[in-house]
Amino acid sequence: MFAIGDFARHGRVSIRMLRHYDAIGLLRPAHVDPATGYRHYTAAQLARLNRIIALKDLGFTLHQVHEIIDGTLSTGELRGMLRLRRAELAASVAEATARLVQVEARLNAIESEGHMPTNDVVLKSVPAVRVAALTATAASYQPEDIGPVIGPLYDELCRRLETAGVTPTGPGIAWYEDAPEGRITVHAGMTVSVAPGAGDFEVRDLPAVGQAATIVHRGSMDAVVPTGQALARWIDGNGFRAAGYPREVTLECPEDRDRWVTELQAPVTAA
Repeated sequence: MFAIGDFARHGRVSIRMLRHYDAIGLLRPAHVDPATGYRHYTAAQLARLNRIIALKDLGFTLHQVHEIIDGTLSTGELRGMLRLRRAELAASVAEATARLVQVEARLNAIESEGHMPTNDVVLKSVPAVRVAALTATAASYQPEDIGPVIGPLYDELCRRLETAGVTPTGPGIAWYEDAPEGRITVHAGMTVSVAPGAGDFEVRDLPAVGQAATIVHRGSMDAVVPTGQALARWIDGNGFRAAGYPREVTLECPEDRDRWVTELQAPVTAA
């Protein structure tokens, strides 16, 4: 048998943790000296300890670990718990990945400060265009708030266009407007040539823009911050000011989001 200190070293856990597991009945010592109260464990108990640590690292509570290890859960209940935890972990990984993308975008924006784009920005007029659109609300302009709203909007819009037998005649066009309480109205549109009432979506004519400062963003829109800020610096540094809400025109959108090509169009007027 091993003294509690030796067992803790072999199990790579703390003595305090072993004492807690004993107190709650999760991992009892194989023997307790009646005279000294010293706890002793066998090597075979390392298997139970490993299972406890593995399940705890998966995010299960000690009460749930107790039920799993001692078999008080049915197979179906255990399967359900594991599937739920798998989904929670997958969501955490996705959230962390998205956060890393945002950190990288902000880092790129910081590194590009002071570098005024020259050939990247094009000043041009934008013709009027008819779009079929769906609208929803996002918490803010942050990509992590916009993305979960506009993605499903486009999925639903494409489904409704297909149901109505409407084929888009041009690119997708997204635009955003300020809403009460700091929220953002998100519009997801597709270029069409149908009359209003053609389906379960709004048909509206976006007006022509006499002057728009435009720049092409290559890559996922989750990383659009540096491109958008480069455009803002160009507008400010070339004697212009904003004259309306900008638009995002999707030029290419393959399965790989990192290969997307999007034109940012910012209406401007002379300052």
